[in-house]
Amino acid sequence: MNIQTRVVSLALALLLSSGVAQAQVRIGVSMSQFDDTWLTYLRESMDQKAKSMPEGVQLQFEDARSDVVKQLSQVESFVSQKVDAIVVNPVDTAATRKITEAAVKAGIPLVYVNRRPDDLALPKGVVTVASDDLEAGRMQMQYLADKMGGKGSVVILLGDLANNSTANRTKGVKEVLAKYPGIRVDQEQTGVWLRDRGMTLVNDWLTQGREFNAVVANNDEMAIGAAMALNQAGVARGSVLIAGVDGTPDGLRAVQRGELAVSVFQDAKGQAEGSVETAVKMINQQPVEAAVWIPYRLITPDNVAQFK
Repeated sequence: MNIQTRVVSLALALLLSSGVAQAQVRIGVSMSQFDDTWLTYLRESMDQKAKSMPEGVQLQFEDARSDVVKQLSQVESFVSQKVDAIVVNPVDTAATRKITEAAVKAGIPLVYVNRRPDDLALPKGVVTVASDDLEAGRMQMQYLADKMGGKGSVVILLGDLANNSTANRTKGVKEVLAKYPGIRVDQEQTGVWLRDRGMTLVNDWLTQGREFNAVVANNDEMAIGAAMALNQAGVARGSVLIAGVDGTPDGLRAVQRGELAVSVFQDAKGQAEGSVETAVKMINQQPVEAAVWIPYRLITPDNVAQFK
């Protein structure tokens, strides 16, 4: 091979390698917050899925820090960068209209993950990958109602009030309660998904002398906080039934130890993989469902080992 041929071959190789790099799929991901246990599992699973895909998927994660304005700015930045798709875990499910409009106007596929926007009439090019929160609330409360024999009182620990997961899980709980007039709701307050807030609220109720037979929490973190408060107050483990949602590793251990009576498994890996796969299909103009539902599963002491 002469020098001229070598130069041409090298230039061609560089051109091809450059084309491969440019052909890599780029997806911008705005998470409502990084500082959340379950959302961390979701984010890590998305990253693992992207790295395993043969298309060469590159994810750019941004932390909205629970700020609606910051999240919109991140989406607008993704648009200006001309990413191939955008995935959003919304800060406020009632404030997604401008995010949707920005992506649709730019012709960029948009996937909402984990939290479905309040506006169910999403335009073409916008998809949701989530789980049915109504079902989570129904499952945890039905289990408790059966254990309680349809009688007693419960307290409810709500998640972030700006999140429709809070509203829908609680709605599912109350749909079941409507069938059991012998069970009354004693207290209902927000612990904004946090363990320490769940602990503080339950401790306050105990200090006030309130008596209740069960704690229904919108997530595992608040449920674990409730268990900690009851333990510190000297309440015998299991005498007050506690239910969570998510099936996080800490939640699973709490069920196994008898601190939680039940949890409901929200499949972070399933939602993560579904969101990345759906985004790539949309980029490749392949057909997708407008809403991809990842099912919940009940976690009890009898089957908790299956989720470890």
